[in-house]
Amino acid sequence: MGGKSMKYEVETDYRVRIKDLPPETRPREKFIKFGPQSVSNAELLAILIGSGTKKISAIDLANKILSDAGSLRELARKGLGDLKKYKGIGLKKAVVISAAFELSRRIQSEPALERPQITSPDDIARIFIPRLADLNKEILIVVLLNTANKVIRDVVVSEGNLNSSVIHPREVFKPAIDELSASIILVHNHPSGNPEPSRMDIEVTKQIYQAGEILGIKLLDHVIIAGDKFTSMAQLGVLK
Repeated sequence: MGGKSMKYEVETDYRVRIKDLPPETRPREKFIKFGPQSVSNAELLAILIGSGTKKISAIDLANKILSDAGSLRELARKGLGDLKKYKGIGLKKAVVISAAFELSRRIQSEPALERPQITSPDDIARIFIPRLADLNKEILIVVLLNTANKVIRDVVVSEGNLNSSVIHPREVFKPAIDELSASIILVHNHPSGNPEPSRMDIEVTKQIYQAGEILGIKLLDHVIIAGDKFTSMAQLGVLK
């Protein structure tokens, strides 16, 4: 018979949603009924993602992201721009995922930040490696200490991708003066994984040290964090 054939395919914007999956396979329901240990890494990530795309569910999307990253640790290093490259991950979801990893980092370091006393570079490493080891951008932190070498608080004074340890002394010592700090320690990370100080790191350290001598707020150390390794400028003899 002549004429046009009928078209049976119907185009739709149907989204594969977690709630369309059988109840026993939904990550949120498993989490609630059986606890966190009952869900996989991908399912935990899927809970954060919430919804997938028109073609894949949030679980499939989470599996793809984890597979590409290689591990949760590597995923934690990803910035917002890296996460947004995945179809189905916009700015809102990227922020949720990044915030979850940041909370984890802070929880790891929180017990050590209850006004610990700093007696060596090892104390600084114990406090800041959980916070800085996985960051893919360089930041410089000023740790403010009282007369007993106990931490008052720490302040991020510079943040970026390169040479973030380069900073003017007034930016370092302003919070120290405001808090009546007796001394300070500088901490910054090397995302490259190399803990050795650069020429610029050494020059800035000497400049801050000399400024502190004038102000009466001693620079005790400048510690570089690189993954699970660290270098102490004081131990290298830079602070003279």
